[in-house]
Amino acid sequence: MLLRLAYLAVTNAFAALRLLPMGDRDKDIEILALRHQINVLQRQLGADVRARFAAEDRAFLAALLAPLPREVLRRLRLLVRPDTVLRWHRDQMKRRHARTCRPNRRGRPPTVRSIRVLILRLVRENPSWGYRRVHGELTTLGIKVAASTVWEILKQEGLDPAPERAPTMWADFLRSQADALLACDFIETITLDGQRQYILAVIEHATRRVRVLGTTAHPNASWVIQAIKNLVMDLEEAGCRARYLIRDRDAKFPLLMDEILADAGIQAVLTGIRVPRMNAVMERWVQSCRRELLDRCLIWKERHLRHALREYERFYNRHRAHQALAQAAPLRAVPDPITDPSRIANLSIGRRDRLGGVLHEYSHAA
Repeated sequence: MLLRLAYLAVTNAFAALRLLPMGDRDKDIEILALRHQINVLQRQLGADVRARFAAEDRAFLAALLAPLPREVLRRLRLLVRPDTVLRWHRDQMKRRHARTCRPNRRGRPPTVRSIRVLILRLVRENPSWGYRRVHGELTTLGIKVAASTVWEILKQEGLDPAPERAPTMWADFLRSQADALLACDFIETITLDGQRQYILAVIEHATRRVRVLGTTAHPNASWVIQAIKNLVMDLEEAGCRARYLIRDRDAKFPLLMDEILADAGIQAVLTGIRVPRMNAVMERWVQSCRRELLDRCLIWKERHLRHALREYERFYNRHRAHQALAQAAPLRAVPDPITDPSRIANLSIGRRDRLGGVLHEYSHAA
């Protein structure tokens, strides 16, 4: 429109220069001729047909004819009414006033480019992460950004904000008794040499801290009892005052195990038959362990499995963000948000790989 309007202004300026050497008699004759041509066109098109003016034509006519008095406009032979020309002029002034009075910034401020790049980097390097998981990682780095902002950035880039994400149901009694609850379970996996391995792990409901008690190919009664004794000593050293331990009815748990726990003041609570939701916190950790470690890592033998579990236990307890803990880790609190604009604009995030890149830990570069 602006280019067309400039073209009209230049062409009509040259037309005005052409009129300067003309006398009044010649101008009157030209005006009469133009009026007659307009009358001929109106007779041919009909009285009901209206001329359509483009936006640049309206702007030019409004700027040219608006300074004239209304009486003069009524005497002119125009294709539109004088009131229409004046309305065009008022609309033009409103648009000009709106452009000059428009605030410099409207709505929420845009996300800093470095944060946007970091969000896309986290999603690219961790395809299974949803926007909630990315938001938790940003919180551990001290970057204050809303989860909805992460969702919008991923949607703008055509990425699924929640890939393979399913809701997890939590029982009310687990929440109310979280400070006194432990949960344990066996995990089965097969190494590359074809040996079936059984992993025994325990999780604290309140802190979400995980303890991998060990792995073996033969989970007999003596092995389980020794693992439980080690657990009791570890809990006493850590000052954990658990009163209940939730477990299923697996035959690998001997009866002597419940007696050892009872001597330590811990009561074993059995889940219902085929009711994994009664041990939801432990089952959720089992799912995380499989998705983040066992399904992504080739385990050669039992020794390699123990090493991988130690690395994952350290990663899970010291770095991984947890929604139930407000994006903190069981053994690490959330750092204070970064408020310095210069630090936010110049983020330098480093990555530490565990198990050859299966697990990623992000922290501020020194």
